[in-house]
Amino acid sequence: MKVLAMVGSLRKGSYNKLLLQAAIELKPKDMQIESGDIGEIPLYDEDVREKGFPAPVQKLREQLRAADALLFVTPEYNYTIPGVLKNAIDWCSRPPEQPFNDKPAAMLGASISRLGTARAQYHLRQSCVYLNIHVLNQPEVMVADAAKHFEAGKLTDENARKLITQLLLNLEAWAMRLQKR
Repeated sequence: MKVLAMVGSLRKGSYNKLLLQAAIELKPKDMQIESGDIGEIPLYDEDVREKGFPAPVQKLREQLRAADALLFVTPEYNYTIPGVLKNAIDWCSRPPEQPFNDKPAAMLGASISRLGTARAQYHLRQSCVYLNIHVLNQPEVMVADAAKHFEAGKLTDENARKLITQLLLNLEAWAMRLQKR
């Protein structure tokens, strides 16, 4: 199973990049997790798109098409998803052949706030509905007070590690179930 991860943080040492590393460590053995680079995607501009997709967008669209499932790893900025993640979604969702259509997905996130990434994940779900992405409902993985749960670049919270393991197992089963329809 090929899973494409999209991390909504560009910062080198971000908690969400570390969360993705934990997911890669905890993934089922039959699963490959590849990260899509959203850092080089320009701001969305329809005038630019009319001339063709910029190379970083085209690459991400190809990765999306090739993936069996998606994994969104997002922080929460100002009660919602980061602009860089929304920008990447906006670029990739443009016609022709919108590559998010009918993809199974899961999401998780880490934040220094006490609510974790609850609001960001709910906003991301709204975009997923419009794009016909089939988001896994449970378990919800929202690592709150992130600074307390990482040590030397590793996720140390055992409950979060268990939830991520279960999330990835559920994503694998969800993707296989959707493929059989």
